[in-house]
Amino acid sequence: MNVLVDTSVWSLALRRAAAGSAAVSKELQELVHEGRTVMIGPIRQELLSGVRTTSQFSLLREHLRAFPDQPITTGDYEEAAIAFNRCRGRGIQGSNTDFLMCAVSLRLEVAIFTTDHDFERFARVVPIQLHSVRS
Repeated sequence: MNVLVDTSVWSLALRRAAAGSAAVSKELQELVHEGRTVMIGPIRQELLSGVRTTSQFSLLREHLRAFPDQPITTGDYEEAAIAFNRCRGRGIQGSNTDFLMCAVSLRLEVAIFTTDHDFERFARVVPIQLHSVRS
């Protein structure tokens, strides 16, 4: 199964050397090697936003260009709004990008790889699949 990789995972692997990130980074490397990663434009934008220098931006942009964006459809935006409303009705908050990821993952039938624990709460309401680091 392919995997939609969240900004949190890319950031650990590409920008930071945080404690405990080695397993997540290694898993991302394996997914890339297996050709199983999925990218969407909003995640690309989040990753490129806030990069300090033009040279860092250019380098990161070039690396990310290896991962083409999956198209986002009108139906995805509508499904994201439905997921947002369902979750909000149960007291679960999330960002528009988070719910767009949920919608795209459902349409493409891919899992979501994230370190954001909000997705565990979303999964109680929205039938998304989450990808975990393999042992």
